[in-house]
Amino acid sequence: MTLTQGKALRVAFGETVTRLADSDPRIVMLDGDLGSSTRADIFEEAHPDRFFQMGIAEQNLLGVAAGMATMGFIPFVSTFACFAVARALDSIRVLIAQPSLNVKITGGYAGLLAGMTGKSHLMFDDVAIMRAMANMVTVAPADEVETRQAISAIIDYEGPVYLRLTRPATPILFSDSYRFELGKATVVRQGSDITVFSTGVQTTRAFEAAEILAGENINVHLVHLPTLKPLDLDGIVEAAQVTGSVITTEEHTTIGGLGSAVAETLAERYPITVKRLGLPDTFGESGPNDALLEKYGISIDKTVEAIRAAVLAA
Repeated sequence: MTLTQGKALRVAFGETVTRLADSDPRIVMLDGDLGSSTRADIFEEAHPDRFFQMGIAEQNLLGVAAGMATMGFIPFVSTFACFAVARALDSIRVLIAQPSLNVKITGGYAGLLAGMTGKSHLMFDDVAIMRAMANMVTVAPADEVETRQAISAIIDYEGPVYLRLTRPATPILFSDSYRFELGKATVVRQGSDITVFSTGVQTTRAFEAAEILAGENINVHLVHLPTLKPLDLDGIVEAAQVTGSVITTEEHTTIGGLGSAVAETLAERYPITVKRLGLPDTFGESGPNDALLEKYGISIDKTVEAIRAAVLAA
């Protein structure tokens, strides 16, 4: 089964927050001078009176969002992940996370596939940073369907949330019958040979890899973890027990992200070996998307190779 192409998560973000703001006057958008890239400009066009252009001043951007949250608004902060998480980290930690304010931080252009913007803009340690922060819910949706539902869910949740969004158009993994729930894993594909955990848009590549391997009679039990915090601990253990063999794959460093979260959980509750696929301890580089995925071992083909090798070695 080949997945059909959908919209970029950033487009789904702009459209969904705008639609929900039509009926919820508490929702406001604070932009870091990147609206045409993050697609916060969709909100700006529809609700100019609730759109605040904060410029390239990310610490102030987060601080103003914190202040607006204390007044009963639901601020969405829109900028690139590298600026929201890295440049403004102290503002997030002290002004938003510690008092547990109701601010929704959207990290656009997250992950590896923003390479043509320059390697300084690549952010693939954001999950490690944000999930380690007290009070911070961390969400990485796989496609536009899940993105729209996740945004509705985080609006209903009272507290700080980091929403990880990627740049390119993304294949559609979920049907309209899918239901996102904060803190819950979802089994994307039943299998008996190996359990693969994935998150974010990497799950679409893991799914395509699993479909290829099915033609070789290798049956992958694929589990998607859209919420990195709070983590579905029981779901992870149950999925690992299905096959007794585990691989994780993510468009993120293997240090502190999904792989670490799964390994930590299983070390305490169901000790088995966990093979982690993702970026090594390195900084990124500029380049075309397909070339970067291939180089760092998380393309569809590289994922197929890694899963096949793990099954054959078992």
